[in-house]
Amino acid sequence: MIANQNTNYIPHEEYLTEEELSPVKHEYIDGQVYAMAGASDAHVTISLNLASALRNYLRGSGCRVYMSDMKAHIETTNTFYYPDVMVTCDARDKALPNHKKYPCLIVEVLSESTEAFDRGDKFANYQQLPTLQEYVLINQKRQRLECFCRNAEGLWVLRTYTQGSEIHLASINFRTSIDNLYEDVTFGETP
Repeated sequence: MIANQNTNYIPHEEYLTEEELSPVKHEYIDGQVYAMAGASDAHVTISLNLASALRNYLRGSGCRVYMSDMKAHIETTNTFYYPDVMVTCDARDKALPNHKKYPCLIVEVLSESTEAFDRGDKFANYQQLPTLQEYVLINQKRQRLECFCRNAEGLWVLRTYTQGSEIHLASINFRTSIDNLYEDVTFGETP
C-alpha cells in the first residue's frame, strides 16, 4: 500500500464516489486514501483457489463469496479495505452494491509489504466487525494458514494449518485440504 501524498481529510462518501471511477484500487482509513499495489502469481492463485472452492461449496446457501474487488466497510473505524477473499451470509449486505458491512469470514494472503499491517492494524480494525467470526492469513511462501476464530467469549483463538492438514473454517463449516489451496503454486519463484 502506498500513501497518497494529499494529507487533507477526505469524507468516505467522496472516496466511494471517486473509487467507482478510479482505474486504481484504493483503501480508505479514516479520511486517508492509500493506493494498492499489484499481487504476485502465487497470491492471486491462492486467492482464486480458495474463492472458487468456497463459491462451489456455498452455492445456493444464501452466502456470497467475494474476491479482491469488493470492499469491506468497518464503520466504527471509518475504514474500507479490499480483502483477498470475503464471505457474507447476512441479508443486509445484499442492499450494499459496492461494499459489505457484515462478513463472517475474511481472508488475506500475506505478502512481504503488507504482512505486518495485515497482522496488526488491519486485524484490529476487522475485529470491530460484530459479524466477523474468522480472520484467515495465508502464507504464499510455504504451506501455512493461520485462522483466528472468535470464540463465545469474544476472544480470538488461533488455529494453524500446515502441509498435509485439513483446513476447517467453522464460520461456514467448510473443509478442504491445504494442498487444494496451494494447487498450481510454485514456491521459491523469484520476483
